[in-house]
Amino acid sequence: MTAEAAHSVEIAEEDRLRADLYDFLGALLARPPDRALLDKSAALSGDDGELGRAVHALARVASATTEPAVESEYTALFIGVGRGELLPYASYYLTGFLNEKPLATLRNDMAGLGIQRAFAVYEPEDHIASLMEMMAGMISGRFGDPVPLEETRRFFNRHIAPWAGHFFTDLEGARNSVFYAPVGSAGRAFMEIEKEAFRMMAG
Repeated sequence: MTAEAAHSVEIAEEDRLRADLYDFLGALLARPPDRALLDKSAALSGDDGELGRAVHALARVASATTEPAVESEYTALFIGVGRGELLPYASYYLTGFLNEKPLATLRNDMAGLGIQRAFAVYEPEDHIASLMEMMAGMISGRFGDPVPLEETRRFFNRHIAPWAGHFFTDLEGARNSVFYAPVGSAGRAFMEIEKEAFRMMAG
């Protein structure tokens, strides 16, 4: 994703960590990770919480994974012959079809936020990787000033909360998931944390 205007801004450390995790999940889901991203994954460490345990498991699997193996896994999960095991799009999870109303609604909201699809990216914008990247950019100010918390909460609740947890659960248990099983665990745990934090903020 690109922005009509982007500049460097200072944000709270907690928000920087949130943005980094959204970016990290987006990078892992946008395409098969290269060796540099696998090494970055292998260097991670986590605490005893559910998210921390998932990150620790991801680090362990990443350290034993090769680029050809993870590329093959990514293809089986998301591309396949005709289609992969999973279809990581909001429209599909919410309606059972691709390119439906959830995508049109997302595009309208993106326009209002000054977010544009990056040149040479052909996936529909409601791909899970794109949504993770958008959340990171909204938090960090990649699309201009950081988006106010209330607007970020509204975006999350409209475009991510209704389906991303289900997707990450499916990824966690997918037949072809090895490297991506702990990615699913980490994503599911993170979505639950974000959903609860936004719920408490609204309350």
